[in-house]
Amino acid sequence: MSEIKIFRIIGHYKKNHKKYLFRKEVRALKEKDALEKVISQITSIGIYRRQINIQEIKVLSLEESQDHLIRELSE
Repeated sequence: MSEIKIFRIIGHYKKNHKKYLFRKEVRALKEKDALEKVISQITSIGIYRRQINIQEIKVLSLEESQDHLIRELSE
């Protein structure tokens, strides 16, 4: 049986000639699923996928997570 992991995805996107940095933490089984979840959240505000640049994807331990909701769900 697979274990749900916590992923931190860091990247940036451009909107109206400005560069916005983002850092999202999500729970997923695979890296691919976590990336898709984050991209779908960002594209919901009117950003195209081609405007999003991913810089880092990292698997976190429960202690490293800074999102309180994710910590509560993972315990």
